[in-house]
Amino acid sequence: MDESELHRFRSLIEARLAALDEENALGRDGQGVVQLDQQSVGRLSRMDALQNQAMAKATQARRDAEARRLTAALARMDEGEYGYCEDCGEEIARGRLELDPAATRCISCATG
Repeated sequence: MDESELHRFRSLIEARLAALDEENALGRDGQGVVQLDQQSVGRLSRMDALQNQAMAKATQARRDAEARRLTAALARMDEGEYGYCEDCGEEIARGRLELDPAATRCISCATG
């Protein structure tokens, strides 16, 4: 992989990390404590609020995992190991990296 491709993938990863940060900022409100207020919120509304809170937390966990994968990809770039399969050492197809720039395995190793 040449320097221009590495730069392009680094830009793509950094853009995805920035988008995740924006999504995190928007999702913080949904993760807050659900207050018990029997006067304004009925039992079913509270259950709905608790379910929405649980979904917001699960979404946050997925975003955190994606951010860790992307950060690890940047570290592999710095080490000169980006774009190579961690199992067999072969180059990962560019198309695969376009779809998932944090991919660590080639399609052959990923499918078993």
